[in-house]
Amino acid sequence: MDFLSDHQPELLPGNKKLPPVQGAIEAPHGTTIVAVTFPGGVVLAGDRRATMGNVIAQRDIEKVFPADEYSAVGIAGTAGLAVEMVKLFQLELEHFEKVEGAQLSLEGKANRLSTMIRSNLAMAMQGLAVVPLFAGYDVDREKGRIFSYDVTGGRSEEQGYAATGSGSIFARGAMKKLFREDLSEAEATTLVVQALYDAADDDSATGGPDVARRIYPIVTVITEDGFRRLSENESSEIARSVLERRLEHPDGPRAALL
Repeated sequence: MDFLSDHQPELLPGNKKLPPVQGAIEAPHGTTIVAVTFPGGVVLAGDRRATMGNVIAQRDIEKVFPADEYSAVGIAGTAGLAVEMVKLFQLELEHFEKVEGAQLSLEGKANRLSTMIRSNLAMAMQGLAVVPLFAGYDVDREKGRIFSYDVTGGRSEEQGYAATGSGSIFARGAMKKLFREDLSEAEATTLVVQALYDAADDDSATGGPDVARRIYPIVTVITEDGFRRLSENESSEIARSVLERRLEHPDGPRAALL
């Protein structure tokens, strides 16, 4: 990032020149991302819908990416800029590891991502904001941690669970009722899918599990063993179990969820 800033700053996501336009720029936006910690790690998940205004721009977009072996980023906001930022962030972490011979600390990774988001502030003022959720396993503290951001790059560490994107208010409400300190990994993965289901139920920009098209949320788990993305079969099994329980209990009482 520093190299590009010195030699070709126009290649950085936040410095791209846009044609003059009147009104808001229409671009695909990613929506709801959720994260939950459990003893031994953290789960980061996202729905698959991208919207452009009131139109569904893409039904199977991927919004959760590994940053390195022990961390991941979930993107919300302008999809194109967000994906570019994640790729640059992945390269930054790989470069640091090769130069220093050691991985950057989780705190350092969170700070570096904050700097990259801040560099996109000019774009955010034009309506092209990127607001990711960063999660990882802290090998020094031996626990999962979650960091959220605002458009200025302001960073906050979340305790237990977090959500960002258009459906975050509904997902956060679901997680608030279901979260426990002693969740198992299986319960944590089920919880995030339930939260995304609740968000999709009330937010049109969030896509719920699509059984007909076999499109299910992306669910990732980060533990001391590293980053792992659940297979489609695993994700579909969780999604189907949530749907079956909701058919029996449409209002989703707590006893029927976990």
